[in-house]
Amino acid sequence: MNKARNTPNGKQEKPKDIKYVLRRLWNYMCYFKGQLIICIILTILSNVFALIGPRLSGLAIDAIELGKGKVNFQLVFKYAILMVIFYVLSSVFSYILSLLMLKVSKKIIFKLRNDAFNRILSLPISYFDTNKTGDIISKMNYDIDTINTSLSTDLIQICTSVITVIGSLIMMIIISPILVCVFVITIPISLLFTRFMIKKTHKLFRKRSSTLGDLNAFSEEMITGMKTIKAYDREEIILDRFDKNNEIATQAAYQAEYYGSITGPGVNFVNNLSLSLICILGAILSVKTSFSLGKISSFVLYSRKFSGPINEVANIFTDLQSSLAAAERVFGLIDAHEELADKYDAKELEDVLGNVEFKKVFFGYEENKMILKDINFKADKGKIIAIVGPTGSGKTTIVNLLMRFYDINQGNIYVDNNDIRDLKRKSLRKAYAMVLQDTWLFEGTVFENLAYGKSDATMEDVINAAKASRIHSFITKLPNGYDTVLSEGGINISKGQKQLLTIARTMLLDSHMLILDEATSNVDTRTEIYIQEAMKELMKNKTCFIIAHRLSTIQNADLILVIKDGKIVEQGNHQELLEKKGFYSNLYNAQFD
Repeated sequence: MNKARNTPNGKQEKPKDIKYVLRRLWNYMCYFKGQLIICIILTILSNVFALIGPRLSGLAIDAIELGKGKVNFQLVFKYAILMVIFYVLSSVFSYILSLLMLKVSKKIIFKLRNDAFNRILSLPISYFDTNKTGDIISKMNYDIDTINTSLSTDLIQICTSVITVIGSLIMMIIISPILVCVFVITIPISLLFTRFMIKKTHKLFRKRSSTLGDLNAFSEEMITGMKTIKAYDREEIILDRFDKNNEIATQAAYQAEYYGSITGPGVNFVNNLSLSLICILGAILSVKTSFSLGKISSFVLYSRKFSGPINEVANIFTDLQSSLAAAERVFGLIDAHEELADKYDAKELEDVLGNVEFKKVFFGYEENKMILKDINFKADKGKIIAIVGPTGSGKTTIVNLLMRFYDINQGNIYVDNNDIRDLKRKSLRKAYAMVLQDTWLFEGTVFENLAYGKSDATMEDVINAAKASRIHSFITKLPNGYDTVLSEGGINISKGQKQLLTIARTMLLDSHMLILDEATSNVDTRTEIYIQEAMKELMKNKTCFIIAHRLSTIQNADLILVIKDGKIVEQGNHQELLEKKGFYSNLYNAQFD
C-alpha cells in the first residue's frame, strides 16, 4: 500500500506510521532471508552461551563451604573452565554475526539507494520543480547512511537484547520465582516511560531530518550561485541567512537529542532500583530459607543481564528514532508518484517526418492558473519555427509540452498526425534533439561528452561534429585533445566553449526535430556567426523550434510565433510581422533603439 501521496502543492506527505516504516524496512531485509536466518541462529547461540556463564558462576560459589574454610577446587576449576569455554564461543559467534550483518546491511542499503535513484529517474519534471535539489541529495546520502548505521549495529543490539531478556527471565524463574516478582513493579514503569518518550521524540527526529534537508538545499543553492553572490557583494546577507537556517537545524537536532538522552538515564534508574530490591529480598530469603549465596549471586547477574539490555535499548533509542525519521523521508521519495505511464496501447513514433501541430491547447502548472491559452499553430516538416515574447510569456512552456514533460489540460498536440498522448514518451523524446541555454556536461573526456547521446559514435563522427560546430580547433589545443577530462559541470572551460560542445553533441544525434533554447546566448558575436552557419547544415530537412530573445537571430525563420501573456498574439515570417507594425515590430525595433 502506498502511504505517501502528493499534496495539492506537490510536496510529499511523509508516512507517519512507525509500523509502516518498520514493515517497509522488513520487506527490504526479506530479500536476504537466508543470511538473516543465519544471523538469527548466530545471535541465539551467542547469547545462549553467554547466559550459561552466570549459572556456572553461582555453582562455583556454592562449591565454597562458607564458615568451614573448605573449597572444592575441583568443582571450582571445572565451572571456571566451562565459563571460559562458553564465553569464548559466545564471542566467536558474536564476531561472525557482526561481520555477516555488515554484509547484509551493505546489500540492503545498496538496494535501497538503488531503488531511490531509480525512482528519481522515473519522476516527472514537476517533482523537481517543487522539491529542493539539496533536500533530495540529503535523502540519498545522509538519510540512507543513517538507516545503514541502524541496520548494521542497532538491529544486532536489539535482537541480542530480546534474546538476553527472555533467556535471563527464564533462568531467574528457574532460580527463584519469588525474586522475579520484583520486576512486576519495575518493568511496567520502564515500558510506560519508554513509550512516553517514543511518542514525544519521534516528531522531533522527523523535524531534525527535515531541517537538515532544508539546510543542505540552501547550501547547495548558495554554492552553485557563489559567483553571483560575490559579484553583488551579498556575502554578509547570505551568511546571516545561513546562520538562521543553521540555527533552526541545530536547535531541532538539540531538542531531539536532548529529549532522546533522557530515556537512557531514566530507564537505568528504574533498573538500579530493581537491583536494590533484589538484594533486600534475596537477603531475607537467605536467612529464612536454604536459598544459597551462589543462587543469589547468579540471580543478581541474571537481573543485570535482564535489565541491562532494556537500558541499552533505551540508549540506542535516539539512533533508532533518527533512523525511523530518515526512513520516512527515504520512503517518501521512493513512494513518490512516477511519471504517468504510457497508455497500454501507446505506439512507437517511427519514420518521423517532423510535422507538428497545436490545436486549442490550454495548459497550467496549477489547474486553476492557465499559462498557455488557446494555442494554435502548425509546423510543417523541415520548417524553422521561432518562438519569441517577453520573459514569462510561456515560450519555454511550449518546449516542455513538445517533449511531453507535462501533459496539457485541454486541446491536442500532434506529431505526424499522432496525438502525442497516444505515443510512447521515450520514442517521442528521441525524435527531438535539444540545445538549451543552460549547458550540462558531466565529468569525463571530451569524446565521452560529445558521444553521450550516441553510444556507437566513432572518433571520426565526433570530430566531424566538432568541426561543424567550430569547436574542433579548441579541442585540439587541449592537453590530451579529445581524451582531455572535463571536470564536473565543465568548470575548467568557458561557458561559450561548453555551449559549443553541447551543440556538437546535438549534431551527432539522428533526431528529425530540433529544439534550440537560446542556443547561442553564451558565445560572442563572431562565434555566433560560425554557429549559425553550422546550424544551417544541422537544421537541413529538420523541423526546428527556436526560442530566441535576440530577434536578429531568427530573421530567416519560416514562422515566428509571438507569445504574450500565454497567447499567440501574432504569427508569420519576419517581414510580414514587421509590416503589421504590431507587438513583434515594437519588440524588434526596441532592440536597436
